[in-house]
Amino acid sequence: MKVFTGRNVMLACVLTLIAGAAFATPWKFGVMSDPQWTTTDPLGQNPNGVSASIINQITPQFINQGVKFVIQVGDLTESGNDADEVVRATAAQPLYNAGIGYFPMRGNHETYASPGNNYGITAFQTNYPQTQGISNTFGAYNFSSPTSVSSDLNGMSYSFDYNNARFVIIDPWATPGKVDNNPDGYAYGYTVNDQQSWISSRLNKGTRDKEHAFVFSHQPLMAENHQDTMFSGYTNANPDWQNTFYASLQNNGVKYYISGHDHIHQRSIITSPDAYSNIQELVAASNSSKFYTPKSLDNANWFGQKSRETSLSQELYTVGYYIYTVDGPRVTVDYFSDDHGDWLSDASYPAGPAGNGSRITPTFNFVKKESWGYSLNGKEFLVAQGQSYTTVQDTFSGTTAKILSGSNNSIKRDASLNTTGGVGRQLTKAVDTGWTSIDRWHDKHHGHKRNSDHNLASNILTLWVMTDLGSDQTDTYALSLSYDRHRLLPM
Repeated sequence: MKVFTGRNVMLACVLTLIAGAAFATPWKFGVMSDPQWTTTDPLGQNPNGVSASIINQITPQFINQGVKFVIQVGDLTESGNDADEVVRATAAQPLYNAGIGYFPMRGNHETYASPGNNYGITAFQTNYPQTQGISNTFGAYNFSSPTSVSSDLNGMSYSFDYNNARFVIIDPWATPGKVDNNPDGYAYGYTVNDQQSWISSRLNKGTRDKEHAFVFSHQPLMAENHQDTMFSGYTNANPDWQNTFYASLQNNGVKYYISGHDHIHQRSIITSPDAYSNIQELVAASNSSKFYTPKSLDNANWFGQKSRETSLSQELYTVGYYIYTVDGPRVTVDYFSDDHGDWLSDASYPAGPAGNGSRITPTFNFVKKESWGYSLNGKEFLVAQGQSYTTVQDTFSGTTAKILSGSNNSIKRDASLNTTGGVGRQLTKAVDTGWTSIDRWHDKHHGHKRNSDHNLASNILTLWVMTDLGSDQTDTYALSLSYDRHRLLPM
């Protein structure tokens, strides 16, 4: 058994080769959120309530990093007018020109020009035929929508496959066939419960023939500022629907639920009301002129549900985007955001009259702030501040890894205070393990020939993530890794 000590998070990133079916080539997709322009624009760079000045800085990042497609998690415009949707669709043209797909979804703002424009559905279906699998699909296939529920949902809620992953996008917003103006202030249509049979069928790991599945909707399962959810109400609404939905994700191996709406970068573990299921949620950072601040944890409209959330990471008031790398059973997520943030642009940053701030988009300097991930052949361990990492132990195909010493010494907290004050919640570390088979590694890189320069005696371990956002170092820890001495060649 070998013992190692580590302080650099790149220990995990150095070990980037993972055993998958025929060692399929790793591939990437991007995620961005809420490109709304909400204030006056003295330079005229953001027409029709679309933050083109931000989109046009993020798009080259996706192109340069070689993503296969980009998923936009809703609120494509500020006001939802048909002409506004054309502007947003046009801003995606550089992606198409580079052979990159673009897969959007409606947010609540797409319904704001309605009912005169069919709640934005006609404009959406016209401008984004790719959500129905008609054109601009760029390698995505096997499209499906819950049209058995309603033809209104064709290309609105939709699913598609790419390589070894399935993507499921859920749209609960008002349609001509169903409108429910809920007390939380939003107009809902066909609910998650209405669509659950389709959702479960698309996620079914026994029939989907894809290693990974990712689920997206505009609203978070539990946000930090906004208190509405995709379950047609506040966080306490329709717990039976919630329990069924959470279970459908967990039981089918879905690791990430990805949303927008809140204009905050937030990672959390959210537990179902019945406490039987949980999912890691990403609320994506703003690509808008506005940002929000977390509401107090004891605010009445949380209805006591914040106890179901374990906060992992948070960044406020910063424009950002995400790159997901899928490599066999392994997924790594990189979060990039502006290196300084605090761009004073609009009323909701963090409060004040509309138009406060610069009203001019700066030139962003995007830097990687955080990486996390999982592997289908690994495990996840939640380690609270002050707790030992020695709970992190895993075995794969004869190789055992154990963290022997080291603790989560982070002192980072989020901004979720109480009405009486406080210092925010301590952030928990979600530590994930993943493995690369030694034999497949050799076969991939050297055929069946042994090479003394690359002679491995154990399967390869990857660890995600033992750092704070913005840091490139982990806590100090000692790791033991077993090995097969018979694989070692003589010196």
